[in-house]
Amino acid sequence: MNDPSDPPDTTAPSPGALLRTLALDLFTVAWDPLPRMSRPRWLAWLPHLVIGYVGIFCVFLTAQQMDDRYGVTGGHPLVPALATGASILLAMFRPLAGWWLGLLAGALVAAQVHDHVGPGQSWPWHPGGVFAFAVVLFLVALRVPPRVTVAVTVVSVVVTGLAELFLKPGHGQSTVLGVALLFGFVGVLGYALRATRLARTKLVEQETLTEEERAQRTLLEERSRIARELHDVVAHHMSVISIQAQVAPHLVENPSEELKENLAGIRENALEALTELRRVLGVLRSEHPDDPANPHHPQPTLAELPGLVDNVRGAGLTVTTEIAGIRRPLAPGVELTAYRIVQEALSNCLRHAPGSRVEVGIAYGPHELHLCIANTAPTRPAPPSQGAGHGLLGMRERAGMLGGELAAGPRPGGGYEVSAVLPMDPVTKKG
Repeated sequence: MNDPSDPPDTTAPSPGALLRTLALDLFTVAWDPLPRMSRPRWLAWLPHLVIGYVGIFCVFLTAQQMDDRYGVTGGHPLVPALATGASILLAMFRPLAGWWLGLLAGALVAAQVHDHVGPGQSWPWHPGGVFAFAVVLFLVALRVPPRVTVAVTVVSVVVTGLAELFLKPGHGQSTVLGVALLFGFVGVLGYALRATRLARTKLVEQETLTEEERAQRTLLEERSRIARELHDVVAHHMSVISIQAQVAPHLVENPSEELKENLAGIRENALEALTELRRVLGVLRSEHPDDPANPHHPQPTLAELPGLVDNVRGAGLTVTTEIAGIRRPLAPGVELTAYRIVQEALSNCLRHAPGSRVEVGIAYGPHELHLCIANTAPTRPAPPSQGAGHGLLGMRERAGMLGGELAAGPRPGGGYEVSAVLPMDPVTKKG
């Protein structure tokens, strides 16, 4: 067993190991279909159709050249011609299997035309065969790693050279130089396109992850903001309970010791709960919770809605309000959520619908509070937005945490509308 403190083994792999790796690469004929085009969708299968047409064309081209150029007649050219076309079709789905079949087809053609080669005629590759095998090499380079592309290109050129060296007919014209240049070019082209496709795929994946992370971060930021505000609300009420428990004995004439003990216990528990609440959630109040420049303030309620509307009017927006039902105080969380929804909707109108008219409607139902903020179409162009906002996300999160619902979308006649329904007795959702 090696000592973990030993330095890593940096010796180069042996030639035998390299040959075994190369053999495994070349004899891997696994299913690896040609990728489809993603956009536009109707062009997804266009490369497959084009390559299929090229394969059929090479069948007729090989048979025609074997007949016309080399005088091989009868049914003999049909088998290598079909193998040539099949190698292109197979390479679309199993690239290395198609490459092996292309080599076999080239060998069959070379064997059949060997005794028919005349002066100036190429061997072992004829013009159509070189073109067909270059297509196969291109399809291989599009899918396999660079080392495999280099291997199949070198093997193809070496096989051509060995065939010319030992089996070339006397009148045949050498093809090894042209084959090396053509096969090398298509190998480099296929590798470049493969690298571009992989880089684009990784870029899309990274952009998708970035968008998801941004949305998740935005959601967490909004939840932290809500937690800070709810912390202030709960802390206020716990403080009130503590003070009332402290003052209560003085409001009763001759209070009993049991009453004093119970009230003292209530006050002590309230103070302990308040301390624990501030310890756990106080850090959410700001990045520097002990900074005196960030004091705690009471959270707004619907009673402060007129001041909010006046501020928006002062910014140049025409706003009308309408309140239906019997106005009454609500739970602090409902008050705060309703105020923030109206505030964010009015802010969106200022940013995205300058010059529009806005209607704010609030209806107090028996069990639910209904909100509606609607604006007309803007009368002038909106300034460019600085990044992606999260106002709607925050409003939905606030409504959802109370067990309510929020809907937002464009109006039929132009403009935009935000509507929410909040329960009077909210049920806070966990998680």
